[in-house]
Amino acid sequence: MAVKIRLQRFGSNKKPFYRIVASEASRPRDGKFLEIVGTYDPLIDKVVVDTEKVQKWLSNGAQSTDTVKSLFKKYNVFNK
Repeated sequence: MAVKIRLQRFGSNKKPFYRIVASEASRPRDGKFLEIVGTYDPLIDKVVVDTEKVQKWLSNGAQSTDTVKSLFKKYNVFNK
């Protein structure tokens, strides 16, 4: 079972809102997930992440997608 930390899209047309979730790689983008680890609102440029949950999943072998990695880097998630 390969686990990825990725974005799950919510919101209406032209007003996106994303959850950052840990999910099996074989699941669809908006399908079933294992755990919610944070949120991202691109309209107000705000990322809220539970760093303990992210560290737990990364230490258990989960891989972040490129988009999530860039969000973590842009908003200094692990430096807070």
